[in-house]
Amino acid sequence: MPLRSTSMFLLVLFLFPFHSFPLSTSSRWIVDQISGYRVKLTCINWPGHLHVMIPEGLNKKPVKAIVSDISHTMGFNCVRLTWATYMYTRYSNVTVSESLDRWNLTGAKEGVRKNNPELLEMSVVEAQNAVVNELGKGKLMVVLDNHVSLPEWCCGENDGNGFFGDEFFDPDEWLQGLVAVARRYNSNPSVVAMSMRNELRGPHQNVASWYKYMQQGAVSIHQENPDILVIFSGLSYDTNLKFLKSEPLSINLDNKLVFESHWYPFGQPSDKWIFQTNEYCANVTKWFMENSGFLFLTDKNSLPLFLSEFGLDQRGENEMENRYFICLLMTMAENDIDWALWQLPGSFMLREGEVEKEDVFGMYDFKWKKLRNSTILEKLQFVQTKIQGNVESSNQTSYIIYHPLSGKCVKAGNNLSMTKCQQATRWDHLHDGGAIQLAKKTKHCLTTIKQGLPPIISDHECSSPQSLWNVVSSSKHHLASKDSQGNDVCLEVDLSTSKVVTNKCLCLDDNLRDVPKCEENPQRQWLKLIPTN
Repeated sequence: MPLRSTSMFLLVLFLFPFHSFPLSTSSRWIVDQISGYRVKLTCINWPGHLHVMIPEGLNKKPVKAIVSDISHTMGFNCVRLTWATYMYTRYSNVTVSESLDRWNLTGAKEGVRKNNPELLEMSVVEAQNAVVNELGKGKLMVVLDNHVSLPEWCCGENDGNGFFGDEFFDPDEWLQGLVAVARRYNSNPSVVAMSMRNELRGPHQNVASWYKYMQQGAVSIHQENPDILVIFSGLSYDTNLKFLKSEPLSINLDNKLVFESHWYPFGQPSDKWIFQTNEYCANVTKWFMENSGFLFLTDKNSLPLFLSEFGLDQRGENEMENRYFICLLMTMAENDIDWALWQLPGSFMLREGEVEKEDVFGMYDFKWKKLRNSTILEKLQFVQTKIQGNVESSNQTSYIIYHPLSGKCVKAGNNLSMTKCQQATRWDHLHDGGAIQLAKKTKHCLTTIKQGLPPIISDHECSSPQSLWNVVSSSKHHLASKDSQGNDVCLEVDLSTSKVVTNKCLCLDDNLRDVPKCEENPQRQWLKLIPTN
């Protein structure tokens, strides 16, 4: 290796030691191409596709401080950084200062001058590059997402940005932008993937055009930058990929192909989430799996799925969204999905005509000073870890009992209690209706005593009714057994003490079926055996 190449290689290793570049895919997993071991993406969305065409918040904090917060305070290992096509095809030479002046954002300009003065005279493309490099120095992976063509807020049914051929969505210009981005970040190890288009939608969407243009885009990216993953979004606001069941893609990307999906509760009936929580969670989960999740559940030719957007009002005031979020977390944990939370900003420089617009979906508060709601991080903590590996372990799969409402898992001691999932007890469970036993200790099993009392770890016969556990309710998120008096009881977490007890199964009738309407929130009883290897 020539001296110059050796120096560059060592510099890359020094600046970007967090994973071996590049990434690849193996069956349903994203992997380190060199070692073959799984790399899990746990990302935060950082919008940079709006009018000014720079990542939001650069007027609020130094970019280095934001990157540190994302990594060290929030615990994400990745950023999905959004961008607009026109930024590369029409405005690539516009400086940050000029872009801010264009929209008369004097306050935001002063904020950038105070916090990130070196960016002001850079072009918007150079400023994005500087942010990407800072993310790399912070050991964060970057997924570059083509969010819109015309820089503005997304997304509307008739906003001209929705589908190929719309007013602002010229396919040729879109390809030009993809190639420019792929070229700019060629051999930059912080950029691990490119997502080709966010939330295809609108009256003009159709499957034939999807295959034509998305495959063209993927091939163009891959030819320009063969190291990065190429991410395909679906139709109907990135919720529909089911057409792939009958017609797979016809291109070969050398194990660089990933699909993405979104999962929000928008437009869903709040009364069903609140009064039929078990049943409605089951219904929307089934819908997600049939439209997107089937990709990684397929026995043959399974493919990686990246849940690139989900989120909620982080003030905690929307009960429907709170219950949706817990339902979603259970599916994410059970299937160990790669993901990106929407979103980082607590406010936007300019959005939908409003200067300094607050957004309650943001991890940051309005001023970007602190987290809006630290309990969101507690709930995300388990799914931020790698729960399943892609390589068969010498140890057989065991289980962790997960409680998404708290974000914690069960630990066995004198009493069962909740703890961080990394410290949780491992269990064996051979089949539904069987015993839940301490892993590798076949005579120690989870046993009920009486309704209202904590279960115990018994070292007696594990075939008694009190030691046999069934997954119940349509959501399949309750664990039920019989107590010593023959009553059906479910595991439940006492949120005030973090202790595990057994109680009458919430929102279920005497036959352990969902009741038509339930005034209580059953999610304190949502505990599930999550496989881990």
